[in-house]
Amino acid sequence: MEADTPRIEEYLESIYKLQQVQHPVTTSRLAEHLKLSPPSVSEMMKKLYGKGLVNQIGKGVCLTEEGNSIAKKVIRRHRLSERLLTDILGYGWDEVHDEACKLEHAISPEMEARIEESLGNPETCPHGYPIPDKDGVIKKENLRPLSELKASEKATIVSVFEEDPKMLQYLSSLGMLPRATISVEEVAPFGGPLIVCVSGSRYALGREVASKIKVR
Repeated sequence: MEADTPRIEEYLESIYKLQQVQHPVTTSRLAEHLKLSPPSVSEMMKKLYGKGLVNQIGKGVCLTEEGNSIAKKVIRRHRLSERLLTDILGYGWDEVHDEACKLEHAISPEMEARIEESLGNPETCPHGYPIPDKDGVIKKENLRPLSELKASEKATIVSVFEEDPKMLQYLSSLGMLPRATISVEEVAPFGGPLIVCVSGSRYALGREVASKIKVR
């Protein structure tokens, strides 16, 4: 493994995730996501472009076929690592993201296969995101942010944004976990909170938090 391979993989993984909501991905958005300076991100973009891993589109970038393939392999190892940490080692779902970021660069293909088999071939990570199969295929669903639901609508929580431990702790305390049923009772006007019901209890949920919960 080259010395800068983990860093490159981290960039490709982040671009892949951001591409789901922004295409192309701007340098400023990528810098914000990685908590790095725009100049350092721009320098890495030149390197990724030179390696044929990204294409430049205007002021942004998108992954090439090779970059996309590498990104999905990293995401597969990351999400399997999260499952290993929660299901076998007893970590909470709010603790696993950073640990999995370290493991994802060190797992060999053989270990990856053994982890998957020992876990019973899980389909999702603890936060509800699909785990790519060994060929990089990811199951796609037509999901909506909870923030888009209207009063009287009911849905099932599918996934929750994984990179905010405090939010995960909060939602866990409310029972807002993947596969939980949630119903919207009221939607306050002018960007106010949603009044939702989970397991018979009512809560006021801000729009920003609700936007990070995907439902079907």
